Parts: sequence; C-alpha cells; structure tokens
Amino acid sequence: MPKLKTRKSVAKRVKLTKSGKLTHRRQNARHLKMAKSKTQKRRGQRTSEIYKAFAAKFKKVI
Repeated sequence: MPKLKTRKSVAKRVKLTKSGKLTHRRQNARHLKMAKSKTQKRRGQRTSEIYKAFAAKFKKVI
C-alpha cells in the first residue's frame, strides 16, 4: 500500500505538539473586533486542542 499524501489544507491549520496532541487557532479572531467583547478577543488569541474524535483522522492525513 502506497504512502498517503499530506493534506496541505490541514497541515497549514494544525500543529502537532511534543506529547502528540493536535492544536489549532480559535475562530472569530481575525476582523470585526469592534463588535466583540474583550473576553472574546482574548480567547481568540489562544490555541485550543482538537477533539480526540477528529484528531485521529487529522493525524492520518498530516
């Protein structure tokens, strides 16, 4: 069976940590910030972990 090609769209959005978890940037942090509260903007700066159900699929294509 041949190797799977890397899905570049996923590879650009997802980062693999040392412990093997997948992280990604939060949504709603790019523009239209005047309408958002400080809490929303602050949370948008953080990265979050991808759920285990999705992580298995993403690891295959990275």
